[in-house]
Amino acid sequence: MFKNFNGKQSMKKQCITNVRIIDPKNSLDEIGGILINEQGKIEAIGKKVSELNASDATIYNCPKKIAIPGIIDMRVFVGEPGFEYKENFRTLSQAAISGGVTAAITMPNTNPVVDNVSTLDFIKRRSRDKSIIKIFPLASLTKNTNGEDMTEFGLLKLRGAWGFTDGLHCVQNNKVMDKILNYAKNKDALIVQFPQDNELSKNGVIHEGFLSTKLGLKGIPDIAEQIIIERDLRLLEQYNGRYHISLLSSKKSLEIIKSARARGLKFTVGVSINNLSLNDNDIGDFRTFLKLSPPLRSEDDRIALIEAVEDGTIDVIVSDHKPEDEESKRLTFQQAATGASGIETLLALSLELVHNEKCTLNTIIKSLTSNPAEILGLRNGTLSVGSEADIAIFDLQKPWVLNKENIKSKSKNTAIEKRKLQGKVEKTFINGKLVFSE
Repeated sequence: MFKNFNGKQSMKKQCITNVRIIDPKNSLDEIGGILINEQGKIEAIGKKVSELNASDATIYNCPKKIAIPGIIDMRVFVGEPGFEYKENFRTLSQAAISGGVTAAITMPNTNPVVDNVSTLDFIKRRSRDKSIIKIFPLASLTKNTNGEDMTEFGLLKLRGAWGFTDGLHCVQNNKVMDKILNYAKNKDALIVQFPQDNELSKNGVIHEGFLSTKLGLKGIPDIAEQIIIERDLRLLEQYNGRYHISLLSSKKSLEIIKSARARGLKFTVGVSINNLSLNDNDIGDFRTFLKLSPPLRSEDDRIALIEAVEDGTIDVIVSDHKPEDEESKRLTFQQAATGASGIETLLALSLELVHNEKCTLNTIIKSLTSNPAEILGLRNGTLSVGSEADIAIFDLQKPWVLNKENIKSKSKNTAIEKRKLQGKVEKTFINGKLVFSE
């Protein structure tokens, strides 16, 4: 059940009781309650909060459930403007809140591209009018994401861009990337790079390995990722600005990252839940719904990435939500569009790592909430007293199956259709208002 909170109806106090509260930012993991005031902010939290001291509040009794800060998805593609037939802010919001996502960092790969103030203003206005969740837009690094002409970072940041990325594209030109990192440092701008060498990955559609040879498909070697990461980190040593690697897919890239951090370099790293949950063998005989970028790689790569999440080498898990209409997917593998819907299953797939005892629950929640908030400089991602009451409540043990007809996203191209999952969101609050309840 979805609830629209855009109206100006009055709000009374609310209290979530008998729930296990996990807030990594405040090192909180205890059973208690969360009291939300009339302004939609957290008034009190923890063991001391119960129905007895919240008698004037609407009570939500949640025994054997877990409450966490609303999830912040750091890599989301939305169709507005230009691709509304794939996704729009309304359908994105419905998919997000059903998965406990209360904030999305949106990519600039729209039509037109978010490379100027007028398009950025349009995104902000449209999301404010149509979106239930909170939208934090990124603007492009280069004009029309062409990799050559840098955008006006200062002006775009002043008008509300939370960072800069070419999203689907890598900045290949060394001189341009050097200029970007130099200029961004002076503007305290966050640079988000998609690390995949354009030349080495040209016409590639799948991980370069045994399966690509077997299927006769052009492969994308893992060195295409390593070269860009190595280059960018060497440039970063000169400037020490804010830099984030959007998606990591290979084991060998981890060695470069660990080496750079050992030298004292500060930067952050993300990974798609797809690369933690699937490998290239899952593609089978040309399953185009699993055509992703970066591609699914080997099982050794997948295991190494999971270990890197647990040990903190990787900071953030993202959905890499990129909905595509069915007609774009039901083509030959070479011709099919790249991407999959995933925002509503981000938490459930991440919890697989907990159930399989590969990652702790605290690590998973941290990578979905407080870490992305810290990277972006957001006030969200925490259940601190005084913070906006963005909360997801889920049943860690509840089993369910992802069926295509139940997907809330406008495009139904999921990489995990019919997958059995364990862990289901039951309630989502944004600014203290219940916007989703199952």
